[in-house]
Amino acid sequence: MYKLLKTCGRAKRGEFHTPHGVIQTPVFMNVGTIAAIKGALSTEDLERVKCQVELSNTYHLHVRPGDEIIKKLGGLHKFMVWDKPILTDSGGFQVFSLTTLRKITEEGVYFSSHVDGRKIFMGPEESMRIQSNLGSTIAMAFDECIGIPAERTYVENSVARTTRWLERCKKEMARLNSLDDTINKQQMLFGINQGATYEDIRIEHAKRIAEMDLDGYAIGGLAVGESHAEMYHIIEEVVPYLPQNKPTYLMGVGTPENILEAVERGVDFFDCVLPSRNGRHAHVYTNAGKLNLMNAKYELDERPIDETCTCPACSRYSRAYIRHLFKAKEMLAMRLCVLHNLHFFNTMMEEIRQAMDEDRFPQYKKEKLEGFRRNGM
Repeated sequence: MYKLLKTCGRAKRGEFHTPHGVIQTPVFMNVGTIAAIKGALSTEDLERVKCQVELSNTYHLHVRPGDEIIKKLGGLHKFMVWDKPILTDSGGFQVFSLTTLRKITEEGVYFSSHVDGRKIFMGPEESMRIQSNLGSTIAMAFDECIGIPAERTYVENSVARTTRWLERCKKEMARLNSLDDTINKQQMLFGINQGATYEDIRIEHAKRIAEMDLDGYAIGGLAVGESHAEMYHIIEEVVPYLPQNKPTYLMGVGTPENILEAVERGVDFFDCVLPSRNGRHAHVYTNAGKLNLMNAKYELDERPIDETCTCPACSRYSRAYIRHLFKAKEMLAMRLCVLHNLHFFNTMMEEIRQAMDEDRFPQYKKEKLEGFRRNGM
């Protein structure tokens, strides 16, 4: 259940009550694709960096170790020792992005595993069964993520099929949640809005899926090649047609600037691999801009990554030390920077929520963006 606490223009401040706890929104979900955050972080680390929701991927866990194995081990929460909410992506994006050989039909998609090449079929029912085996808090509907640019006729046909797939997802989840051996009988379902950059297709699709009374709604198929201006425009056009009393999730986004702009336009949920991916390559986020710790100017820098930060890395270690670790190819370097970056993103979301509670979000956004731009983030 989503409880809207207050609004500031289109920006929403809410609470999302789930079987695994209450999520304070807006929220950034920390991406652990294969039930682990890349960079050697444990679930204890996630708690330390203020993670509210962990995100794992249906396709990857189906391929390895196998969703049936995870079910036998008690589900994803028990498997990775995490008792807070987990969202599982449906696998749709990976099916369409990781494979070169695939065949899309009304039933679903035939494709080859990126691990061992074996043939796999995945459709709405299969995706729901895998996610039910995982026992995640929130399951995402199976959809087609359309590349941009795309021909209008293709987009229209794809969106219509995605709508039919969503109906099948909802029906199958209801069936699975009624079974005696289902791990999470209260598993929630989010539908996904598609339509590339055609605003009229997006709007009509938003209207159609809003009628289905789902637990939440995502905007998919963005941050896949379009400009930031195009992305913001689509969000502005689509959000008014999605239920305000349900969470809105912008998939795969993004940078701190993207998040601030999307919150202002009514988005509640975010996820992105950027903080962990950049951290593994010595790129760290700070309130004074983004730093590359491999730069020679940090060789004798005894300051922490960010002097305003209280994360485990900044509490003890210097830029000079972390730079040395990267130069020495020591795993600890990646771990410290990923810890810092996730703490930075989660703290920013905490600040956004506090600013909204105190009716000063526009001022907060303006000051935060000015700081980023002044220092080249």
